Amino acid sequence: MKLYFSPGACSLSPHIVLCELGLPHQLESVDLKTHLTAGGGDFYMINPKGYVPALQLDDGQLLTEGPAIVQYLAEKKPEAGLLPPAGTLERARVQEWLTFIGTEIHKNFSPLFNPAAAVEWKEAAKANLERRFAFVDKALAGRDYLMGLGFSVADAYLFTTVNWTFFLGIDLAPWPALAAFHKRVTARPAVQEAMRAEGLLK
Repeated sequence: MKLYFSPGACSLSPHIVLCELGLPHQLESVDLKTHLTAGGGDFYMINPKGYVPALQLDDGQLLTEGPAIVQYLAEKKPEAGLLPPAGTLERARVQEWLTFIGTEIHKNFSPLFNPAAAVEWKEAAKANLERRFAFVDKALAGRDYLMGLGFSVADAYLFTTVNWTFFLGIDLAPWPALAAFHKRVTARPAVQEAMRAEGLLK
């Protein structure tokens, strides 16, 4: 398998999952401004959507969208416990978190990374993020991960988005459980491996 990624982008989530599972994979970075791959290819020819992550399977098929990719990968090695069994409420809970992170956290970061976004738009997005962070902080109180003691694919996605706060100068101090979660996940060997491969850690 080959993961097309951009350092620190939302593609870090499936990258972490690949490392957690110990699945063999290749990496190819994508410049999201020029849409050229590290090999000089036109990324639009690989993924017409034009954004990462994109996972090229061994048979040549392409899978896109982070939540779909992480669930597909977790199914490859169910014994790792990154995704509860199909048909259980726990599986639905993980999917619930993946949806919430994608629509309520991930998307609210977009204006903050956009230099052309109006100040009012940025302020509204930051206010939305603060409310979402408060919700997640409450959910994490007294537990290590979103689902309790066990790390799941939802945690990989949440960590990836929360990590962006450090690029934007957003202080996590108002949300101590979320800050502790970020520190806890950062210390995981697979997370260190993925971040180091993307040049995010020395």
